[in-house]
Amino acid sequence: MDLDRLRERYLSHLAVERGLSRNSLEAYDRDLRRYLGRLGACGVSAAGQVARAHISGFLVELAGYGLSPVTLARTISAIRGFHRFLSGEGLAPSDPSADLESPKPPQRLPEVLDYPSIERLLSQPDPSSPLGLRDRAMLELMYACGLRVSELLALSLKDLFFGEGFLRCLGKGSKERLIPVGGSAVEWVCRYAGEARPALAGKQETETLFLNCRGRPLSRMGFWKILKSYAAKAGIRKRVHPHILRHSFATHLLEGGADLRSVQEMLGHADISTTQIYTHVDREYLKEVHRQFHPRG
Repeated sequence: MDLDRLRERYLSHLAVERGLSRNSLEAYDRDLRRYLGRLGACGVSAAGQVARAHISGFLVELAGYGLSPVTLARTISAIRGFHRFLSGEGLAPSDPSADLESPKPPQRLPEVLDYPSIERLLSQPDPSSPLGLRDRAMLELMYACGLRVSELLALSLKDLFFGEGFLRCLGKGSKERLIPVGGSAVEWVCRYAGEARPALAGKQETETLFLNCRGRPLSRMGFWKILKSYAAKAGIRKRVHPHILRHSFATHLLEGGADLRSVQEMLGHADISTTQIYTHVDREYLKEVHRQFHPRG
C-alpha cells in the first residue's frame, strides 16, 4: 500500500475511532501531505523505507521556514501518530518516530475583554432587523456559554432546553456536554427564533439555529466578519476574534469566584491544566488592579 493510501487510512481512523473534528482532520491532512511530499522527493515510496533520518531532515527543513512552535508541535504530533498507527496495525515493520520529542510551545495568556467592553459589543447589533436580532442572539449566547465558534454555528433548534436552563453542545472529539444558559441569552435567542429566524429560513427546511440571509447555516468566516464589524463600532481596539468571547467567559467566571472544575466542565476541556491558564489571566488582572490603585503600585 502506497503512502498516500496509508495517509487516507490513518485519517479515517482519526475521524471514526478518535472522533477528531473536521478542522483538526484538515490540519493533520495538510501536515502529512507536506511530510509525504518530502519523503517522495527523497525516493521513499513505502512505509518500511522511512528512517529516522528522513523525519529529522524534514523537521530541520520546517524549522528553516520560521514556522511557529505551535505549528511545529502539531506537525510532529501528526507524524508520530501516523507512524504509531502504521506500526500498531502491522502496516510497517517499525516506528521510526519512536521517542521523537515535540517542542513545547510557549504558553500565551489568552486575550480577554473587560466587562464594559463586552457590554458595548453586545449592544451594537440593531435588533429591529432580522440580521441584527440574529447577531445579538449569537453574541449573547456565545458569551453566556463560552462556546467555540464551531459549536455555536453547529447548534440546532433541538439542542435548546431553555425550560431547564441548558443547551446541548457537541464539542471537540464529538463529546456532548450540557451548558447552563443565563436569562439574557435565553431572552434574545427566543426572540430571534420566534421573530427573525422564520424570515431568514424562508422555504428552507433546516434545524440549524443560526442562518445567513439566504437561509443557510452561517459560516465561520461569516461570523468572524460580523464580530469584527461590531467590535470596530464598539470602539474596541484589541484584536478581536471569535475565541475572545470564550476567553472572556472563563475569565469573568473565575474573577467572580467560580471554581476551576465547574469552568472546566462548561468549557469542555478534557484536561484541567488547559483551564488553568485562565487563573493566570485572573492573576494578571489582579496585578493590574494593584498597579493602578495602590499608592506605591
